[in-house]
Amino acid sequence: MGRNKLTIADIADALGVSKTTVSRAISGKGRISKETIDRVHEYVEKYNYKPYGTDSKTFKSQKTHNIAVTWSGDYELIEMPYFQNVLKGIIEVMSDEGYDVMISLIVNDHIENLRRIVDEGKIDGVILTRTLVNDMPSRFLKSSGIPFVCIGSSDDDEVTQIDNDHFEACRELTSALIHQGHKRIALIGGSSNHIITKTRYGGFVKAFHDAKVTLDTSIIFLDVNTDKRISDILSYLLTVEIDCLICMDDTYALRVIDICKNEHIRIAEDLRLASFYNSTLLSGSVPAITSLDFNDRNLGAVAARTLLQKINSEEVHNRMLKTYEVMLRESTRMVEKY
Repeated sequence: MGRNKLTIADIADALGVSKTTVSRAISGKGRISKETIDRVHEYVEKYNYKPYGTDSKTFKSQKTHNIAVTWSGDYELIEMPYFQNVLKGIIEVMSDEGYDVMISLIVNDHIENLRRIVDEGKIDGVILTRTLVNDMPSRFLKSSGIPFVCIGSSDDDEVTQIDNDHFEACRELTSALIHQGHKRIALIGGSSNHIITKTRYGGFVKAFHDAKVTLDTSIIFLDVNTDKRISDILSYLLTVEIDCLICMDDTYALRVIDICKNEHIRIAEDLRLASFYNSTLLSGSVPAITSLDFNDRNLGAVAARTLLQKINSEEVHNRMLKTYEVMLRESTRMVEKY
């Protein structure tokens, strides 16, 4: 059998096992029997199989010096600055360690691309850049035995998570607005299936609870996904006399600003606006709005260093690593650094 024709799928078919089992036997990661490992190694040696793109030294060390970073299919163009900054942090750390970074597309629960590169032993680890409730990629990676971390919070305590402390930061911003006298605060956000939405909303609610202020849920809007819906919400909010509108992130803030311009609604005078996330897209907005600035590049770097620890079989004690520098724009108060 030729060197360029043999794949993990071929080995799996020949031995009557799954591709994941073959990948685990070759990488030495995951729980499989010694008998199966010996069978796979015997077949590998017989046909001189090596993962594509590796030399004998790399194969013997059982490392490809590649990692995968997932790209979510529901990322919007407006979210590019966040992803680019996170990716910069990852690449800077990984490049210094001699690793290359592959991008793997995930659309909803369709993880075929990720499954293929894991099963074929093309990577040493994975960084997930978005987490969902009952997250399919996390479940697959746990079952495969490959090292991985996720950027963002997960509802699975066994998953290593690296995240900005969105809960505390959003609580701080909301508390600051409440202390300024804004008691009727509306909120617009995205999919309630995203962990980040639940986390930010939790911080928002906690601020009201701490201040002993009643939260009016009739001016809370989640799962908002169209400009028409945002426009309808703004029209409604202008009739019920709110003190402030908070957007879950800069995506919604920018859409609100554009709609306000088209409908001659004055930011600050007619509508006080704030955002739970700021990027370069929002930082130059006129007028400036109150928002949270996160260090996304540092977030990617921490995720990369944590994954390297796992790849090198170093124990990662802290399942949730909070690391952020957050500044409230238009405020003299610095949110606590972690």
